[in-house]
Amino acid sequence: MPFESTVAAFAAALCDPAKPPPAAIRGRRGAPDARRFAVYRNNVAVGLIGALEARYPVARRIFGPEAFRAMARAFAEAHKPRSPVLIAYGAVFPDFIEAQGPNPDLRRLADVARLENAWVEAYHAEDAPAAGLADLAALSAEALPNARVALHPAARLLSLATPAASIWASCQDGAEPIDPPGRGEDVLVVRPNADVSVRILPPAGYLFAKRLREDARLAEAAAALTDPDEFGPHLVGLVVAGAVKSIIPGESP
Repeated sequence: MPFESTVAAFAAALCDPAKPPPAAIRGRRGAPDARRFAVYRNNVAVGLIGALEARYPVARRIFGPEAFRAMARAFAEAHKPRSPVLIAYGAVFPDFIEAQGPNPDLRRLADVARLENAWVEAYHAEDAPAAGLADLAALSAEALPNARVALHPAARLLSLATPAASIWASCQDGAEPIDPPGRGEDVLVVRPNADVSVRILPPAGYLFAKRLREDARLAEAAAALTDPDEFGPHLVGLVVAGAVKSIIPGESP
């Protein structure tokens, strides 16, 4: 059997416990050894479950270690890594959690996991300097309306249907999770000075930042706000948080 076919057969059997060991994979006695091959299968499962536990520690704590491992095992059986880098594994695990049923607790758990995934993505995002208030102040009043903002590569925006950010925050430093009212929360995840920060956005803050991420001019993003006076605080807040990579001046009218 060609080497490529051997590798493909090995991988297929490794990922499917119902398959017998590949015929080309033999033990010391010259015959397929299911018990030895099961060790490889178990190592794969343990490694993938461990990667999910490391990526979603708060979700694991809330759900309980045994229940989380059972769900992680089901996910690992259905979703194999597409990259040899395990830090990239499990990004769609929150959707898998929510798909388990219309359960409010699972929906909150899924949103907590979405926040944790954004935290991991922000942590591993590329480095780039962040714009400061001096960059913002350098814009002339005439150039301000047509200026655009490039968000920092580490910035992540989330609009969550549950108070997942408050739940996540309550679990830091070993504290017990709280159970706040079921209002949704909009969240900004950033990485100023190499430390990941999670901020609950004020009303309309997500919409404003989302428009900027979609390459809207500052005047266009401001027009989406119900109260035009909120424009300044929202923009300054993003800059102070370290969510802005650069401010691109627009042409004066």
